[in-house]
Amino acid sequence: MNEISEILPTDLRPWALFLDIDGTLIDIAETPDRVFVPCELPEQLAELSSRLEGALALVSGRSIESIDKLFDPYQFPAAGLHGTEIRSRGNGEIDRGILDEWRLDGARQELNDLARNWPGMIVEDKGIAIAVHYRQAPEAFSQVDARIGTLLGQIGSGWVRQDGKMVVEIHPGESNKGTAAAKLMNVTPFSGRIPIAIGDDLTDERMFEYVNKAGGRSIKVGTSTDASLARFQVDSARTIRHWISQLAYSRN
Repeated sequence: MNEISEILPTDLRPWALFLDIDGTLIDIAETPDRVFVPCELPEQLAELSSRLEGALALVSGRSIESIDKLFDPYQFPAAGLHGTEIRSRGNGEIDRGILDEWRLDGARQELNDLARNWPGMIVEDKGIAIAVHYRQAPEAFSQVDARIGTLLGQIGSGWVRQDGKMVVEIHPGESNKGTAAAKLMNVTPFSGRIPIAIGDDLTDERMFEYVNKAGGRSIKVGTSTDASLARFQVDSARTIRHWISQLAYSRN
């Protein structure tokens, strides 16, 4: 593994920064609503964003509403629900794709019925996406796997499956973190910069792919030896937070 100083730059002037949240900025929790955001982190991100002239975006499977609650009172540029929602400027308007959410109604019912048979399983209804978290019921994966496959066949075109760490999600097929980063890189304040993407999960691979093609830097967080398109790796979200803290308080 490269030295941390060779992976995480100390001079951010030429860069645009794309940050996953869960597992990258904050540690993964048993359930999405139990995550802990260190009290100093939102302010540090705000300082970093200022140094980047706003070219810092949070890219997540969470909705932008959920992202804003985590980092209150700050509202950063963001891509929520794997890029289905885009906000190119902090405190700006959210661009949402027009989708037939009603097509997920049957899936909502079936997945909630399945969850009743597995204590600890959580069905997270995101409106235009549905995520099934089985971290607390890992033995349920085979049934989740089969049910998601069946439901995608019933829902029809326009929706895809996204696997992550102990979670499977159905979300719009045209959206992913790679297309989200590409859209943001086409607008101010991101355009003309070099992208850095930092993430920890399968959901971040499309973002890594885009950044690599754009001549940027892709960084995976964690000690996993699984194959990844990321060209660099750091050990933990704690390391990312330490880097952000150093940059936020640096006089350079």
